[in-house]
Amino acid sequence: QVQLVESGGGSVQAGGSLSLSCTASGSVFSVNDMGWYRQAPGRERELVASMSSSKVANYGDAVKGRFTITRNNARFTVYLQMGALKPDDTGVYYCYGYYRNGVRGPDKVSWGQGTQVTVSS
Repeated sequence: QVQLVESGGGSVQAGGSLSLSCTASGSVFSVNDMGWYRQAPGRERELVASMSSSKVANYGDAVKGRFTITRNNARFTVYLQMGALKPDDTGVYYCYGYYRNGVRGPDKVSWGQGTQVTVSS
């Protein structure tokens, strides 16, 4: 069993910054893609950012140029630095990770419990 534990988030005024982190723990041998999705009330879940184990980053169009994703492979941890925040960035942010329990085996996915980000105007 692998758990993803998120931290960070909170409330900030528009234009401010927040950071999130997410760590995979349990029977983890390796983690491939890690990243973040978000969901606002009445809206579909959307990709915020992802990063491969080789540290290639991918961003959703809505956050390009404002958010930065990084990761520490040794610690199975991914970070999201959010800047120039807008009210539209409000939502629950979910971390995910594709992991393996051993050298061989299929990639499995695990999700964090979600953390609230609220941006006020």
